[in-house]
Amino acid sequence: MSKILDMASKAFLIAVIVATVVAQTLATDHMVGDNDGWKLDVDYTAWAKGKFFYVGDTLTFMYQEGVHNVQKVNGSDFKQCMSTDSSSKPLTSGNDVINLATPGKKWYICGVGEHCSKGMKLSITVSVQGPTPAPIPTPWPTAPPPSSSSASEISPLKSLVLMVAVIAAYKIMIMA
Repeated sequence: MSKILDMASKAFLIAVIVATVVAQTLATDHMVGDNDGWKLDVDYTAWAKGKFFYVGDTLTFMYQEGVHNVQKVNGSDFKQCMSTDSSSKPLTSGNDVINLATPGKKWYICGVGEHCSKGMKLSITVSVQGPTPAPIPTPWPTAPPPSSSSASEISPLKSLVLMVAVIAAYKIMIMA
């Protein structure tokens, strides 16, 4: 009986490890402004349009330290381009990473001078669940192949991480 419980606990541990790795590899790091980063003369509304943000994703604000900052604000402060929350301190590293931990509307501004009123502000909506993975194709051609526009791609790096996690889990299992 103890051997069965030992195998069950190892299987559970492996499942937790694989689930953790899969969740981390499916999260997306959104570089705000893409190659432009966080600076004046970038349309962040256009940048965010068509993008999907999910709990577990991150936003990375890249900018010249000392020239800009990032402040998380509420909706009315966003409209007024100012922060009324004295406990909310701006991020100032020039490489600020924000974990999107909860769903809902999120608002960010640059609190330096008139930068926000000149367009350095970002509004996004974070959803609870990420995109559904593409279905596993059947081994026999009984179904039409998925269209390339609807299938989600997994990067080579994510595939490698998943493969390493599965191999590690397998090795843990056989060492029992």
